[in-house]
Amino acid sequence: MARTDMREWQVKRRERTRQLIELGGLVVKAGLVELADDDRATLYGAFLMVAAKLRGEEREQALVLWKRKGKRAFEMELEAINATESKNALAARQTVD
Repeated sequence: MARTDMREWQVKRRERTRQLIELGGLVVKAGLVELADDDRATLYGAFLMVAAKLRGEEREQALVLWKRKGKRAFEMELEAINATESKNALAARQTVD
């Protein structure tokens, strides 16, 4: 394997690894690991049901609904993080004063 081929393969592998880690993070963030008692078969079954819905007639409706819910959840999380950071910054300033 030529050096450039090896490099390209490594870059693709890293990208795939990052994608898998991020997707796994979403599973954890959604609380699915705890809700399913960390049962891989249960989680896989749930994902298969989602995939079946996306292959069906309600695909577009499901995508719109899920995307809206996901965006709201990300926004709420960001707001919570920002509020915590603001609170911490205020507390730090009060300690210094």
